[in-house]
Amino acid sequence: MKSLIFAKRTMKEILRDPLSYLFCLAFPLVMLLLMTVINKSIPPEAGMKIFNIEYLAPGIAVFGLTFVMLFTCLQISKDRSTALMNRLYASPMSPVDFIAGYTLPLLLLAIAQSLVCMVAAVIVGMTTDYSFALGNLALCIVTLVPSMLMYIAFGLLFGSLLNDKAAPGISSIIITAVSILGGIWMDIDAMGGAIMKFCQALPFYHGVNAARMAVQGNYSNMGSSLLIVGIYGVIMYLLAVIVLRVRMKMDVK
Repeated sequence: MKSLIFAKRTMKEILRDPLSYLFCLAFPLVMLLLMTVINKSIPPEAGMKIFNIEYLAPGIAVFGLTFVMLFTCLQISKDRSTALMNRLYASPMSPVDFIAGYTLPLLLLAIAQSLVCMVAAVIVGMTTDYSFALGNLALCIVTLVPSMLMYIAFGLLFGSLLNDKAAPGISSIIITAVSILGGIWMDIDAMGGAIMKFCQALPFYHGVNAARMAVQGNYSNMGSSLLIVGIYGVIMYLLAVIVLRVRMKMDVK
């Protein structure tokens, strides 16, 4: 109940902040349309399948979640700097209550973002003669949930650990790492070697890989990718709870 009450407050703050609409909803949509236009200018003999809509849409959906992470980071770091948060620290709420109160509305925001991205992908697919299977798109959104929770956990960790000036810089490093090491703008599987092994050791590649397999109806290795993302997510949440507990004691003093 305490988490739900705090979640309602957090949702109101999200709806009031124009950045939630700009970065978490509009920006992924713009990126999807922009990369589709770029893809049309690439000659077919180049063999750049990564920008085809069936590969691009799930990649953009995962990339958009990094901005949910950034928004999460900004939200909690700003809240920590206010007198309201200091009063809440004195309440019966535990770090787990705080984490759950932030996670619930941000998860809804991430789901809304993914839905907007998939609807846009269907429209773009119509213009490029590609037809999505609606069941596969629905499954893709389900497979994105572990990634949603993982990126929210990253944001909670950085927001609890850093102030509102330092937190965005650290988040931008993760955004860059996801775009490069997640295989959003390049075909990691085609590279092979040490680079591919390094990317496969991180959760970013597996989040993108699971989403793409769902869109294409290929379920062979989806479970292992989702398991890796889930393990990273659990670790990030545990770290976020520990750090927030320490910060609560430090901030109250």
